[in-house]
Amino acid sequence: MKTSMKMARLFCAAPLVAAAAAAPSAQVGKSQGVSDINTMSEANVAALPGLNAAIAKALVAKRPFASITELNAFLLGQGLTQEQASAVYAKAFVQINLNTATVDEIMLVPGAGRRMAREFPEYRPWKTYAQFDKEIGKYVGAEKTAQLAQYTFIPIKLNTATDADILSVPGAGQRMVREFKEYRPWKTKEQFIKEIGKYVGAKEAERMWRYVVID
Repeated sequence: MKTSMKMARLFCAAPLVAAAAAAPSAQVGKSQGVSDINTMSEANVAALPGLNAAIAKALVAKRPFASITELNAFLLGQGLTQEQASAVYAKAFVQINLNTATVDEIMLVPGAGRRMAREFPEYRPWKTYAQFDKEIGKYVGAEKTAQLAQYTFIPIKLNTATDADILSVPGAGQRMVREFKEYRPWKTKEQFIKEIGKYVGAKEAERMWRYVVID
């Protein structure tokens, strides 16, 4: 009887295990309230701490920013102090690539500090956010880890990414789910810029390229 009951539990659990294994793992950190400044409306940019309509207009005209350090230099050039720029980053940011981000980029992540400037590079290559949750969570706990994750991304694999992976890219949407998949297999960056650029323009395609890698 005990053996039969044990086997029954295993058979019941099997579909759950399979479902968990098949669950998609989005490769851009889930927002906890922070927006991608490259895709925000001009009105929402103007409403950010320390900004105004004139700065917002100049910022939108300058987009897309290729990195948070580029955005930081822009804001300082507009007369903001570093403290004021950091207040902006609590609301809006240019996400950093966990596998290539420099120390300067990591240090601009609110709450990261010198500790994360060491830990983020230490565990490279990052492959999933389950890995990130496990390794970074050891130091700061689950809540803080989720807060840090929203400022980061792990490039999605263009030829095998799930719909959820693609949708995690800021500004992607269902249209890009179709287009990203339609042109598989992707072979070069030039192909990506050309084909995706047909729909969103070269600058926007270049921005999206930051979030992907050809596998």
